[in-house]
Amino acid sequence: MRAFRLVWGAAHGWTIAWLAMLAIQGLLPVGVVYVTRLLVDSIAAAIGAGATWENFQPVLLYGAMMGGILLLTEITQIIAEWIRTLQSELVQDRISALVQDKSVSLDLAFFETPQFYDHLYRARSDASSRPLALLESSGGVMQNGVTLVAMAAVLIPYGWWLPPALLVSTLPAFFVVTRWNRRHHDWWTRTTEDRRRTQYYDIVLTDGLFAPEVRLFGLAPHFQSAFRDARLRLRGERMSMLKAQYRSRLGAELLALIVSAAAVVWMLREALAGTVTLGDLALFYQAFQRGQGVIRALLGNVGQIYANSLFLGSLFEFLDLRSTVVEPAAPRPVPAKLRTGLAFRNVSFTYPGSEHEALHDFSLTIPAGKVVAIVGANGAGKSTLFKLLCRFYDPDAGRVELDGIDLRDVSLAHLRGRITYMPQLPIHYQTTVRENIAMGKLSADPDLDRIRDAAVAAGVDEAIERLPHQYDNMLGKWFKDGAELSGGEWQRVAMARAFFRTAEVILLDEPTSMMDSWSEAAWFSRLRVLAADRTAVLITHRLTIAARADLICVMMNGEIVEAGTHEELLARSGTYAQSWSDQLRSDPAAVDPVSPA
Repeated sequence: MRAFRLVWGAAHGWTIAWLAMLAIQGLLPVGVVYVTRLLVDSIAAAIGAGATWENFQPVLLYGAMMGGILLLTEITQIIAEWIRTLQSELVQDRISALVQDKSVSLDLAFFETPQFYDHLYRARSDASSRPLALLESSGGVMQNGVTLVAMAAVLIPYGWWLPPALLVSTLPAFFVVTRWNRRHHDWWTRTTEDRRRTQYYDIVLTDGLFAPEVRLFGLAPHFQSAFRDARLRLRGERMSMLKAQYRSRLGAELLALIVSAAAVVWMLREALAGTVTLGDLALFYQAFQRGQGVIRALLGNVGQIYANSLFLGSLFEFLDLRSTVVEPAAPRPVPAKLRTGLAFRNVSFTYPGSEHEALHDFSLTIPAGKVVAIVGANGAGKSTLFKLLCRFYDPDAGRVELDGIDLRDVSLAHLRGRITYMPQLPIHYQTTVRENIAMGKLSADPDLDRIRDAAVAAGVDEAIERLPHQYDNMLGKWFKDGAELSGGEWQRVAMARAFFRTAEVILLDEPTSMMDSWSEAAWFSRLRVLAADRTAVLITHRLTIAARADLICVMMNGEIVEAGTHEELLARSGTYAQSWSDQLRSDPAAVDPVSPA
């Protein structure tokens, strides 16, 4: 019923039209059988009475009726196919929208587990077409049911036992279909990860992201071999199942053939005895043969309903996933302007599927209106802070606060609307420069002057001006006339996108990792202007950038080990001072001789 509701919601008007076509198509075969009897008997009567115009007029009439029914059958078939195609398009769009809505609403925690990708793969592959297949199977039951009742009414006068004999002859085929549908579904579910692996191997071999290393390191044979081995194993398992299934089907078809032959022999005996006419014999043969086919199709439809229901379970399992990061029941209002700042209060957090705590009893205060740099080794937990501040995750223990209010008590839309964020790995949107930057806040007016200001603040304006169509130039190589940027230029486009948002809290993860040292000082000066009266937090390995911040926090193993200004930390001769000295020795030219304050 859930699948039917889904189809009805996507295309209820066309579903009514489709059901009407099914009813008509269900009655037309009975009309063909009945008119066949009249036509044969009229031909026999005309031949017996003499070949005159008057005697052959009934033959022409019944022949015209037969032609009309056959023409109507073709017309209804064409109309039904057109309706079904339109239904399919509408249902596919509806399912895609449901899967997309669910994907973007789920916590990032789901993307940390292979089980989520199994669910997503099944929902986006065969399961996505199953609701319409289920509807078609149900429609087949309706259409074939109408035909079967009419055929049974035609056959019963010749023998009450004929309809039950038809049913018995087709039951083995039904059990074969049902059994093997279940086995195929079990296999399909069990091999989800293997089939995802073949998809991954194919992407590695065909996607431009992997192309340089695949060629330089000669990885193609390795991944091609892995792809072939996986496909060979999957193909072997499926073909083995099909062999056993076909053997079972052959036995079921043999039984159906025996029953059919027995019924035809019995009818021939009746014809030879003179109890039935040639028209009766033609009607019986067509009705029995069609009836057997209809029952086989009807039971096949039931088997398909069962199979589609099994596969639809995967789609609905995905749609039933529930987030743990949810809207508060009664969101608390927060001040229009950040007053005290952001704070972590005894926060502990572990990523899903990990046994290692990213943060343990962690506390940190980020004062409002300041530029704060967080430095430390890889894996110290720095990026985790940003994910908790954006409420992509909730802490396992403790609180993350905005002006003293727990983020879990703040509306998600309101919270995220006050934050702009640039991740460590910039996203490459395959669209124009203007749209790339405007995605920072789609609700804002994408005025070119504002977009240009964001590009200038990020230091990417000169690179954009060199493009043939400048801000209207496509980026990336997926579509026509696209231009590829360097890693540093893509990073600055992502930064411009973050700056275009003009949010109160600015979170930048490794914003200068792809910049040359000569550009850092100029970039930070622009950031200072942009971040005036706002709160900016930078994660960086570049101490030359950190040195210019109002507050520097040194993070190690999930905790803050030092905090202060550049001069204060140097005076302590601790971890920060040692790292500064090391960077100074490795790259003296990168250190601005002017006081970082």
